[in-house]
Amino acid sequence: MSENPESRVNENLDGRVSAYSESRVSEYPEGLPIGAGWISAPTTEPIHFPYDGSLVSEAPVGTVDLARQALDHAVAARDQVGRLPSHVRRAALQGALSAVSERRSEFIDLLVLETGKPLVDCRIELDRTLLTLQTAAEEVARLHGETVPLDLLPSGDGLLGFWVRKPIGVVIGITGFNYPLLLASHKIAPALAAGCPIIVKPAPQTPLATLWLVHLVREALTAAGAPAEAVQLVTGGADVGAILTTDPRIGAVSFTGSAAVGHQIAKAAAPTKVLLELGSNSALVVAEDADLDAAADAIIRGGYYASGQACISVQRVIAVESIRGPLLEKLHHRLESVVVGDPRDERTHVSALIDSRSTDRVRTWIDNALTAGATLAYPPTSTTQYDVLGPTVLLDVPYGQLAWDEEIFGPVIAIRSVPDIETAFRTVNESRYGLHASVFTASLESAFSAIDQLDVGGVVINEVPGFRSDVMPYGGVKDSGAGREGPRFAIDELTTTRMAIIRPTTRRGDR
Repeated sequence: MSENPESRVNENLDGRVSAYSESRVSEYPEGLPIGAGWISAPTTEPIHFPYDGSLVSEAPVGTVDLARQALDHAVAARDQVGRLPSHVRRAALQGALSAVSERRSEFIDLLVLETGKPLVDCRIELDRTLLTLQTAAEEVARLHGETVPLDLLPSGDGLLGFWVRKPIGVVIGITGFNYPLLLASHKIAPALAAGCPIIVKPAPQTPLATLWLVHLVREALTAAGAPAEAVQLVTGGADVGAILTTDPRIGAVSFTGSAAVGHQIAKAAAPTKVLLELGSNSALVVAEDADLDAAADAIIRGGYYASGQACISVQRVIAVESIRGPLLEKLHHRLESVVVGDPRDERTHVSALIDSRSTDRVRTWIDNALTAGATLAYPPTSTTQYDVLGPTVLLDVPYGQLAWDEEIFGPVIAIRSVPDIETAFRTVNESRYGLHASVFTASLESAFSAIDQLDVGGVVINEVPGFRSDVMPYGGVKDSGAGREGPRFAIDELTTTRMAIIRPTTRRGDR
């Protein structure tokens, strides 16, 4: 990127930053949305634009005491929220959908600023958030049970049986930094649709869009005749999270983040139900009969969107040996078109990671892999004046190296070749993770074999493993988590089955 376009982008942004600041101040108060109002936080922390380090805003920092207050309000509101009529819950979600949609451009600008993700990825995040809110509103009408034929045994003669879905209770939703608006919507919308009050804890690095979303949802709740305290938000560190997730009065925890933290939460929260959407090191398999142009396009697109900070981005490419050379050649040509630079520029594909600590960690993993015997296929390039790690391709990373075994969460792809498709499938399954994997092949037999054999939550054929429609069941196996997201499936997770058995009449002689 030349200096002139970058200068123009920076000049154009000044007005957008001012617009965000002004709208944010007028839209919602300082502090945290706890109870029916807003409570001042004792301290604030600056939120910086990851690309150039400039200040975006000061964010309130919650405390253990504020977390306890939020829990008390949520528990007090549990029965009222659980009894809200379907039309009220649907109206609240529809109102939130309209409010976010009206502020689409402002939300996108804010997402770019606080996450540092490229503009194109933030636009997609906003659109997916809208779909999640819309789908959850529609699912309210489908939250019902069924009758049960109790008379299949003689003891059930004369009995009427049916089951209904009841809200699980207070939900704690903890989100990651990479998709703050979307991840929050996947916690809030199903909880409200199910009739559960929810307390959201956003990632400390990216609380601003979530704060704004919660404000708009609370306004929609009150407009529909529901209590604002059905949705609350508390920021803070691990101590705040521990208070929220271990309180015995809650019904469920829905966590998105690292496997290590997720395991800690699940252990500490027991026996409370815990839904975990954790990490991965998603694999893309290229079979001998694959369309190599389509596979190469997918590897570039799927490996570098959101600067690689996505749990289902392409990290491991497992190619059948016979097509390794042609595939690498096609990747080389496509890498030249990957634009590195300012995330506010529409042309940018890769930009700064969330903070310098993350950048240093990714570089360390790359260096360790190279020291252990991996090869750097194409030197990462970056034309920006700031510290941005360019798209990286590693070849033959040895087993035991973090760049292959763990989730790198950066713009790095590791390629390994294997003799045949069956070996490729076994290589996919060697990982302790199992979120998504994809296979490029022209063979239906190979496609169905992959669906049958791959030990992951989702198998994608001839598309990136990062494909996710927000209406589908989404989640992993092994260390990638437990439970499923997607409004319909999350609502099932956040409700319990209550069986009803009725004998309509009782004759006096039968007593």
